[in-house]
Parts: sequence; structure tokens; C-alpha cells
Amino acid sequence: MKVLLVEDDPEDVKLLRRILIKADTTEIELETVSQVSAGRERLALGGIDLVILDLMLPDSQGLDTLSSIQQSAPAVPIVILTGLDDEEIGLTAVRQGAQDYIVKSRISAENFPRAIRYAVERKKMEETLRAQKEELERLNKIMMDREDRILELKQEIKDLRRPGGKGEPTSP
Repeated sequence: MKVLLVEDDPEDVKLLRRILIKADTTEIELETVSQVSAGRERLALGGIDLVILDLMLPDSQGLDTLSSIQQSAPAVPIVILTGLDDEEIGLTAVRQGAQDYIVKSRISAENFPRAIRYAVERKKMEETLRAQKEELERLNKIMMDREDRILELKQEIKDLRRPGGKGEPTSP
């Protein structure tokens, strides 16, 4: 799994790498950039399965950081990494489309790899549900169009059966 870490603090990057090593997560390949602009460029190349995103970067601050990354790769799940122990920011980020958030001071070898895996699975389920919803809407439109056509045909039949209608011979 290719994970893009958008984090400008080298110490936090080292910490996350150590945690992944300690958790023996050999299936996770961590790639890092230090700015949103670099993250957007990397995402444009494709092949990223998950973004771990710090909200406070040199070229972007707060929830605008999340929006910027989401615009670059809307189908890629995002886990917010925040130095602020503020649950409201995390919940707001989740409401705006992040899959999860982790407070830096609470990261561990247990919760960090799990958050990565769960975020990817939640995003897959979200995408599946979105696709199913679109398919249901498409089928509903087809059914509505068919119902409209059936009503039109019933009216045509009614008109044909009416005395003096197109289907009845007129009296001399």
C-alpha cells in the first residue's frame, strides 16, 4: 500500500516511520512531501492509496489543506494528522470527507497502522455506496421514463376508444 505523508516536521516524519517499523507494517510504503503543492503534484502522478495529511503546512493552513488535497484526488482516502488535541477539528474534517483523524501526541504502533487500513476500507465502502446510489438513480430515471410512456400510451388508447376518436369510424 502506497501512503503519501504530507508533513513538514522532519521529527514527526521520523516518528511515523519508526512507528510503522515497530508495527511491522511491511505492506505500507511511506512516501513523504512537506507541502500541499508537492502533495498535489505527487497525487497527479497516481498510484497513491492513502494520504496522511497534516493540516498546518507552510503553504496551507487548517481545513483548506484538506479541501486542496481532496480536489487533487477525490477517490483517495485521507487521514488527518493534527498536532491539536481538538476533537472538533477532527470531526469537522471527517464531516468534510476525511476518513479519520489522529492526534500526533496519541499516535502508537497499534492505532496508526489500524487507522491506515480502516481508512482505506471505509473509502472503498464509501465509493461502492456512491456507485450503487448512482446506479439506483439511473434505474429510477429509467423507471420514471417508462411510467411516463405507459401513461402516454394509456391516454392514446383512451383517445382511440372514445366515440369520434381516431379509432372509431365516424357516423355518416
